[in-house]
Amino acid sequence: MSLKFHTLRREQWIPRPIDEVFAFFADPRNLEEITPPWLGFRILAMDSGSISEGAEIRYRLRLHGIPIHWRTEIRRWDSPYRFVDVQRSGPYKHWHHTHRFEAHEGRTKMIDVVRYRLPFGLLGRLVHALKVRGDVRRIFDYRRQRIHELFAEHRRSAT
Repeated sequence: MSLKFHTLRREQWIPRPIDEVFAFFADPRNLEEITPPWLGFRILAMDSGSISEGAEIRYRLRLHGIPIHWRTEIRRWDSPYRFVDVQRSGPYKHWHHTHRFEAHEGRTKMIDVVRYRLPFGLLGRLVHALKVRGDVRRIFDYRRQRIHELFAEHRRSAT
């Protein structure tokens, strides 16, 4: 039986230079800023004060009232063009999130590709269809809106 991976791909244009956008994502405190408040997301511990290859980050969140501890590792770091985080422990059987950034005449195209798989085989696929797919989409919809707001605010304050 083949292993079923789910993929979420999102693109967003950010009206700021690539170095500035990448620096925003390299600051772990900004993860809390772009994560929906209903998740109660908090960083518990990090290897260092900045994100870089090999860094591990431990989080806590609540999903539908269930407390979840999650640990990710930065597997690849190619500033300012890409980084990859993978789940070391947490709610998924597999989580691989590639963040790509492309410079375009003073703006940045940000591309997120998340490949993930739930545990529990057929039951996991059913739960994905009924709940998880929608949850992941809502989280990334919120993230998109917050990034838009934060960079719009930054642009206004810079002028």
